[in-house]
Amino acid sequence: MSNVITEAVQSKYASVAKSGLSTSHAGVRAVAEAFGYTPEQLASIPAEANMGLSCGNPTAFASLRPGEIVVDLGSGGGLDVFLAAKRVGSTGKAIGIDMTPEMLALARRNAAKADGGKPITNVEFHQSTIDAIPLLDASVDCVISNCVINLAPDKQAVFREIARVLKPGGRLAVSDIALKKALPPELGNDLAAYVGCIAGAISLEEYHNGLIEAGFAHVEIIDTGSDLNAYAKVENQAGCCSPAMGTALPMVSASSCCSPSPVNDADLHRRLADLLQRHNVNDFAASVRVFAVKPV
Repeated sequence: MSNVITEAVQSKYASVAKSGLSTSHAGVRAVAEAFGYTPEQLASIPAEANMGLSCGNPTAFASLRPGEIVVDLGSGGGLDVFLAAKRVGSTGKAIGIDMTPEMLALARRNAAKADGGKPITNVEFHQSTIDAIPLLDASVDCVISNCVINLAPDKQAVFREIARVLKPGGRLAVSDIALKKALPPELGNDLAAYVGCIAGAISLEEYHNGLIEAGFAHVEIIDTGSDLNAYAKVENQAGCCSPAMGTALPMVSASSCCSPSPVNDADLHRRLADLLQRHNVNDFAASVRVFAVKPV
């Protein structure tokens, strides 16, 4: 099942990377602002770096300092990488990790113009899943992520990898989706809901306990109270983190939640829209800020 999930997520985000969504679309800009990005921040980076995929703004509470090395898990088009790079300055570095080649290609194109139309020099991008981060032990000051850990099939492996790459005293600052109560089976067992950032989320308690088990201390998970229905501001978008612009995406078949088959975006989003019309996602899930420290 984990391979099916990974392939479905990768296929969907490849489609998003080629969609043309950007801050120049009013709905995409509205989603980013709803989850904490300022107009000034969005104007300071390439418009194509923002595709309306966020559920928070981790750079706003990561307390990044000049000279630090920060890693963004699931970096997409580079939105948080570029904002982090400005915070850590020329003596620091911002590193993006993403498993989707199309997203990495987009991020690298954006990096070529991210410094006022010129290349930004203190960023790099690597292709990998976030449960196998291609960085050395104890090499990073801060790990950020934005609405991505909920998509990982093995979240405990992700937590262990974050702990591994962080220096002693390093910190985790993540925006994510977590569950306030159990999802109904119709949502929890649907692959379309999983790639839409809903069915893959774990409970607030599981999130907290998983980080403690991975060796973190000072774990805080805060419900931001953000309205997850803000995603509906993006035209043709149904459900968290799932904009659509007309290319093929994997879709759960009628007979099995584990058997994706190619259909068009309209079918995928009709399915998600139908699910979410029957279930208000805010009743079950929350946009959360997650903070934790690796002990010295």
